[in-house]
Amino acid sequence: MSREKNEERRRSASQWAVAWRRFKRNKAGLAGLVIVLFFAFIALTSGFIAPYPVRSYEALYTGESGQPPSWKHPFGTELSGIDVFSEVIHGTRNDLYVGVAATLIATGIGILIGGLAGYFKGLTADTLLGLTQIFLSLPTLLFILLFARVFSVLVYQGFGLSLIVIILGVFGWPSIALVVRGEILRVRELEFVEAERALGAGSARILFRHIVPNILTTVIVIATLSVAGNILTEVVVSFLGFGDANTSTWGLVIHEGATYVATHWWVPFFPGLAVVVSVLGFNLLGDGLSDALNPRLRE
Repeated sequence: MSREKNEERRRSASQWAVAWRRFKRNKAGLAGLVIVLFFAFIALTSGFIAPYPVRSYEALYTGESGQPPSWKHPFGTELSGIDVFSEVIHGTRNDLYVGVAATLIATGIGILIGGLAGYFKGLTADTLLGLTQIFLSLPTLLFILLFARVFSVLVYQGFGLSLIVIILGVFGWPSIALVVRGEILRVRELEFVEAERALGAGSARILFRHIVPNILTTVIVIATLSVAGNILTEVVVSFLGFGDANTSTWGLVIHEGATYVATHWWVPFFPGLAVVVSVLGFNLLGDGLSDALNPRLRE
């Protein structure tokens, strides 16, 4: 049994090594990885890079409000005196928080629901599949806007982003669950699963110890693409004025600059550029991982 486990580990390591070699040959995927790592670095060091604190109006008191990009204010300033460069830096941390945290919640729920729906048969599978289809038909953005108004006290207290994360996670799992279910329907009939059943392994052990690890490559690709979608949703929510006005996000800066874009174009332009580049990075990374982790491709 020990030798079989060692062989399984070597085989798994070899699969990841092959995937890495494939990924290194994918220039678009590498470009996406560089972009994602760049934004991750900005998010982790935002407190040191940003020249001004969160939502600081210092430029207003120094007579520098509403100024175009300059050496002192690389992205210009808002009419209210907020430094756009600092807000974009702080917003990087918050938008990545929403994208990654919501994706982790949705992925966890999706793996659980999709795994159970795919492995078991009968009433359990039908019930979980029906629940998935119900959630899939719900308008996520509408629920976010509704809950943002219902729980407006939390928004004003600075918990608006966490509220968005929870809603995106709770309503964002159905598509992941359907993909996981489809993969498990394929994997559960393979020989190694039958061997585990013959050895007397329980359903929970077979599902989460042997089947789920074999579909993680697909889940990783979906999760990477979901981060980009969650970031865009947060930007839309903040742009519509339903976000947390006390927390710096790219959508909030775009919202504040949209009313006078004709005269102060730099206010919405730079956070909008950050949104485009970050979403592009995650999409390129997801496409690169999809090609690299596809078991049907040959060396």
